[in-house]
Amino acid sequence: MRIRFSGAVIAVLIMAGSPALVGAQAGLNNNLYNKLKEGGPGGPAPKRDLSGSWAGPVAAQKADEPSVSAEGQKLFAMNKPEAKYHVAGTNDPFVRTCDPLGFPRNIIFEIRGLSFATMPDRVVIMNQYQRAWREVWTDGRTLPTNVGGTQKDSPDPRYYGYSVGHWEGDDTFVVDTTGLDDKTWLNGSGYPHSVQAHIQERYTRPDYNDLQLTVTVDDPKLYNKPFVLGRASFRWHPTQELEEQLCIPSEMQQYLQLVGGPGGAGLAPGK
Repeated sequence: MRIRFSGAVIAVLIMAGSPALVGAQAGLNNNLYNKLKEGGPGGPAPKRDLSGSWAGPVAAQKADEPSVSAEGQKLFAMNKPEAKYHVAGTNDPFVRTCDPLGFPRNIIFEIRGLSFATMPDRVVIMNQYQRAWREVWTDGRTLPTNVGGTQKDSPDPRYYGYSVGHWEGDDTFVVDTTGLDDKTWLNGSGYPHSVQAHIQERYTRPDYNDLQLTVTVDDPKLYNKPFVLGRASFRWHPTQELEEQLCIPSEMQQYLQLVGGPGGAGLAPGK
């Protein structure tokens, strides 16, 4: 879903706010997802298997309002989300320059297409938006505890972190992730996270056609208690082909020059 710039497109972008908003608004009523929701359960779910393609909504349902610590408040105050500051004033790196959404933001926003591939020692989760993929290791390894440390063997933080997974019973796949690059936001509202944040995804498949996701954040450095970041439901779609849905940096820069600048702030992030 690339955005081409013509007179008509620019007019639409001006009304909508930004390419990111256009993509979100266009899919708030995801016709494919809504159509699939009308179907039945499709019988019992296969045991310990999420393999294949799933259609979802544009964004997860917001769950808890986080209790932010004093340190978290300082970082949160520095972030200027697009919804409040518009594209001309936001310092959201995703909106300004198409930087990666990172995790867990990419699993609660633009989730209309999601696929799982099961291998003997890992599960690969593939997101349609930005064509991003993650390896979730199921070989019994533990999460690294020294990401971003000063030790010689300390791994670097990653936009999508380090993930391990295990099954609880036959229908719930649990993914634990840490080591997230703290330049990214938890969501479009600008909530920050630390490198040490622990994110848990719980994918429950109650029947053949349904998949339910809950995303929980535990980050004692910035939040006073764990909280549910979002919940979403998906529908099985075995013939779905994940589209090329991309945020293109050069096109975003053109948009900012033509629309963001006249809107009052040009290309200066955070102004």
